[in-house]
Amino acid sequence: MRLGINLGYWGAGMDADNLAVAREADRLGYAVCWAAEAYGSDAPSVLSWVAAQTERIDVGSAILQIPARTPAMTAMTAATLDSLSGGRFRLGLGVSGPQVSEGWYGVRFDKPLARTREYVEIVRKAMSRERLTHQGANWTLPLPDGPGKALKLTVHPVRERIPLYIAAIGPKNLEQTGEIADGALVLFFAPEHAGETTLAPLRAGREKAGLTLDGFDLVPTLPLAVGEDVDALADLFRPYTALYVGGMGSAKQNFYNKLARRMGYEKEAAEIQEKYLAGERDAAAAAVPRQLIDSTSLLGPMERIADRMQAYAAAGVTTLSVTPAGFTLEERIAGLRTAVDALERAGLA
Repeated sequence: MRLGINLGYWGAGMDADNLAVAREADRLGYAVCWAAEAYGSDAPSVLSWVAAQTERIDVGSAILQIPARTPAMTAMTAATLDSLSGGRFRLGLGVSGPQVSEGWYGVRFDKPLARTREYVEIVRKAMSRERLTHQGANWTLPLPDGPGKALKLTVHPVRERIPLYIAAIGPKNLEQTGEIADGALVLFFAPEHAGETTLAPLRAGREKAGLTLDGFDLVPTLPLAVGEDVDALADLFRPYTALYVGGMGSAKQNFYNKLARRMGYEKEAAEIQEKYLAGERDAAAAAVPRQLIDSTSLLGPMERIADRMQAYAAAGVTTLSVTPAGFTLEERIAGLRTAVDALERAGLA
């Protein structure tokens, strides 16, 4: 099992530290550094900045939003970043959510699975440097009634096949991801529930493609906090968990809320969402079960974190991406180093 670092969103108050964190992760031998985007910083700019100032660590988008770019533009971006980084780019894609897709990009959030499948097909074709032709429900290339012609990408990626990941939560999305992608980017992954909530649909998708999970990269992102008082550490992530389970989406369409319910937190997920959408954010955070936080984070002293890493590896995780907690750069760096020590103690390095 490899380690990754997830910087989250640039512009979240730790910009100056993020580059130092990425460079330390590079020095420590982390496999990949991910960056996110929503409706603030864009991931490609951040990743190019990080790639220019690191040497070995891969850089990955977690995610590039599908409604933000045409598939051809995404292929151009991926090929450019792979070239500039010397073959270190990983392309993570996702449909985002209805609020961002329709409110920020003006793109209807309809049939996300079909849109993703078609998008990936075009991106893969473009990155392979075939002449780009496509006829589908969402895109037609070239347009049939104008001067456009089938073109092929002029940039040569370093690798013949840039690894492609999809952010997936729901069972149908996970199954499709297993079928069409090289890896899955997941949040709130708990080893105790992985078989039913994650691995079964991924395996079904791989079987559709005539493949197994061998070689497939399962990448959860986990908050990481080091210390002796596990309860106090869990409290650090109550607002984060409440945001996703309660406020990431609408009352009718919140993928993380549905995941919490599938994990057995039906009543608690409903309460968190009700309070969060009513503006009672502190109450929503207080309603988050401690066990939900503990099972989807790395908390405690190094030895306890090592034990949890063994559980994640046993559940099929191949790249464990961490987001170290801390108000200072020194605390975040210490978290990175503890994760390396824990991986070695767990016998997984």
